[in-house]
Amino acid sequence: MGFLSKLFGKQEVKTEELVLNSYMKGKVVDITEVPDPVFAQKMMGDGFAIIPEEGKLISPVAGEIIQVFPTKHAFGIKAGEVELLIHVGLETVSMKGEGFDVKVSAGDRVEVGQT
Repeated sequence: MGFLSKLFGKQEVKTEELVLNSYMKGKVVDITEVPDPVFAQKMMGDGFAIIPEEGKLISPVAGEIIQVFPTKHAFGIKAGEVELLIHVGLETVSMKGEGFDVKVSAGDRVEVGQT
């Protein structure tokens, strides 16, 4: 701890950096441009969107799959202390998993670039 931290009783905060690789080929757009108010108004948190060029999703981080939604359109990944939600498409809940081919399950470890 530095002198000022001791003097004012503040603890130094250690920060870690998490690099997010792209999870899909395509054009990155600001989350506020997504035509769905839940995402555009950041009700699910901050983020970004990708207008896809192909239908293949890969892991943007090394971590653990903590959730695969039953409708196969969204995934939760924990990387260190950070939890990510990857949501595929708009109104994809209504597809009830049709058209999705999921390669992972909750509890699986994934590496960057893994399908």
